[in-house]
Amino acid sequence: MGRDYRLLLAANFVSFTGDWILSAGLVYQVYALTGSALASAAMVLATLIPQVTLGSFAGVLADRWDRRRTMIGCNLLLAVTLLPLLLVTDPSQVPLVYAVAAVQSALAVGFASAEAALVPSLVDAHRLVTANALNGQARDVARLVGAALGGVLAAAGGIRLIAVADAATFAAAAGLLALIRYRALRPGGQAAAPRVLREWLDGTRIAVSDRTLRVLMVFALITGVGEAIMMTLMAPFVRDVLHGGNQTYGTIMAAQAVGGLAGGALATLVGHRFAPRLLLGGGAVAFGLLDLVLFLYPLVHVATWPAYGIMVLVGLPGALTVAGLVTVFQTATDDSYRGRVFGAITALRAGAMLVGIVLAGTLAGRAGIVPVIAVQGAGYLAAGLLVLAALPRSARPAVIGRNDSSDDATSPEASTCRTP
Repeated sequence: MGRDYRLLLAANFVSFTGDWILSAGLVYQVYALTGSALASAAMVLATLIPQVTLGSFAGVLADRWDRRRTMIGCNLLLAVTLLPLLLVTDPSQVPLVYAVAAVQSALAVGFASAEAALVPSLVDAHRLVTANALNGQARDVARLVGAALGGVLAAAGGIRLIAVADAATFAAAAGLLALIRYRALRPGGQAAAPRVLREWLDGTRIAVSDRTLRVLMVFALITGVGEAIMMTLMAPFVRDVLHGGNQTYGTIMAAQAVGGLAGGALATLVGHRFAPRLLLGGGAVAFGLLDLVLFLYPLVHVATWPAYGIMVLVGLPGALTVAGLVTVFQTATDDSYRGRVFGAITALRAGAMLVGIVLAGTLAGRAGIVPVIAVQGAGYLAAGLLVLAALPRSARPAVIGRNDSSDDATSPEASTCRTP
């Protein structure tokens, strides 16, 4: 991997560590200030709503602007917009925390869109799986480090210390990105580019018309609902089904990140030998089956120790799934519109997660925790089988302005991207 990619990887690690410091620390502090689980749930909504409403537009901007500069700007704004948290001292100011969380979420979408679109420009095509696997490992380490730091900082210095530490990570990430030498070559007439709304419509149309991207959108819908259900019900599952406490919950959640590190290492070493669609589909099937085992084994025997081992194992196919997903997306999209399509899929997934949160809250009390949370595993199983059955074995990026169906754009004969 070249110098520019290594700088991007380091910046991602630092920035995602900051994300986890903020998310873990703020949820803890909001609950500490209010004593309300509903207030903590509102934090989740505050982060999802901007992704639904602004995600696809953030992708448009990532295509219009220099992506390196976009990522630098997002990190600097992420640091500055944390400053209002220094004013929060009592429960009456919690709405200010929600506002900061919403702004942070919107900026994070812009960063993610630019990052996903930039990676293929920094590495050779045959190294995309390896690069995406390394990104996944960086996120897993950031999750472990950031979540732990978030809890420690929240307990030690409250919201103010969280804000200062998080701002420092974003400033450091911006500094690393500034060292990247790659510059995008813009074609002539860039100043006369279509307006944002037209570009947004172009991105949406491409995502809907291309067969590969349609499959990814359905995958995002199904798994987004399931992830939100799990996110909402995992704590009640540990407490009421496994009869575990807060420490048990934290250990179980950290175990998946440990497995993700191992899975990321595996994907880095051998992932390039397999077609990305096989990593995505096969990984999702294995992920779903293991989650079903995790959620259903207490029906036979109630104990916490199997959950630790299963969550470590879940991290392995989870890492392969993410590496395959990002690589399929990157190879199915052209550099000129990759950001806006990524934003559209992100917005779609966030909308699905909102639906999942509502379903979890509505159905868990009626049907019980286990049947509802098991939907997450069943969803990944179904989505993985869909990918294996419907995703083209070889694809080329869709072309803006095509009036024909996606079958031509994704047929093996027309492909410019060779997969095993």
